[in-house]
Amino acid sequence: MTTRLDRYTAMALQIDVDGVHPDKDRKAAAARMSASIERINTAITGAKKWVGDDLRLIVLPEYTLQGAPWGETLAEWRGKAALAIDGPEYAALAAVAKANSVYLCGNSYEVDPHFPELYFQCCWLFDDQGKRILSYRRLISIFAPTPHDVWDKYLEIYGIDKVFPVADTPLGKLAAIASEEILYPEVARCLAIRGAEVFLHNTSEVASPRLTIKQIARRARALENLAYVVSANNAKLRGIDVPEDSSNGFSDIIDYHGNQMVVAGVGQSSVAQISLDMAGLRAYRHKPAMSNMLSRQALEMFAGSYASADLRRANGLLDGSKVIVPDRSFFRQRQLDAIERMRKRGIL
Repeated sequence: MTTRLDRYTAMALQIDVDGVHPDKDRKAAAARMSASIERINTAITGAKKWVGDDLRLIVLPEYTLQGAPWGETLAEWRGKAALAIDGPEYAALAAVAKANSVYLCGNSYEVDPHFPELYFQCCWLFDDQGKRILSYRRLISIFAPTPHDVWDKYLEIYGIDKVFPVADTPLGKLAAIASEEILYPEVARCLAIRGAEVFLHNTSEVASPRLTIKQIARRARALENLAYVVSANNAKLRGIDVPEDSSNGFSDIIDYHGNQMVVAGVGQSSVAQISLDMAGLRAYRHKPAMSNMLSRQALEMFAGSYASADLRRANGLLDGSKVIVPDRSFFRQRQLDAIERMRKRGIL
């Protein structure tokens, strides 16, 4: 039985993301990623000194080391940017977590040895001893391969609980959600029914003082699942041809009532940090009330409708047991195919 803390401080660390798109080869990209890890370590060391030993959990933005691909083929991006699970970048990040005695969550493109032809976008979590305790591969992506694209083979290797992993830690039961996936209630719900109490949200999103769709979604996912959401956006996003402040700022932490507890401004910032009352959350989850939405859902009512919907189809990158390496046009065509099925069925 894991001994859990009743209270600790969590931080959404808002830092610049220096993308590797401009780099011509893996050597140059690796040097840039190494420099980014040094920046992250410096920021975490300073944050720990500022907040104190109660700072136990740090969430970093999406694309933590690599930024986003910007025109590369899948093979080019895999070769230049994707991390090996046992590679030096992850070893260095593990060392950062251990040196600062924090649980450290970020997001990277990585290669899976079972699917060497592809890469996946992965949210990872290292504990305060530098052990990797959670790997969540993004399931909904418009321009990248996902486990759903090789679904049968992925489930055969990993099983459904590794698709929706939850880490049982002294900080509570932690689960990760990648960026845009906060918009999809099913992802958070599948993690919640496996016990998730804190959603770690690595994001790179439009930043605005007005409510954005992801800000609204974070509040909804928190209250409907009675969970905290710790959401780290990037500061500047460098390396691709968009204004680098387009997604700058407003990292926040949401409580289990859907209230925004704290929010950062723009720029590199440690402001989005606050104490999480885990004992209060657990007591609230045990209380029968109208607002205890998690306990009131009869999920089996919806299973048949979901199973027969036939929207985005699984195994799009599998030919039998062979993995297909697509070009970028595959992802657009997949969406067009789903829209056409929806039209024929009268959904649209």
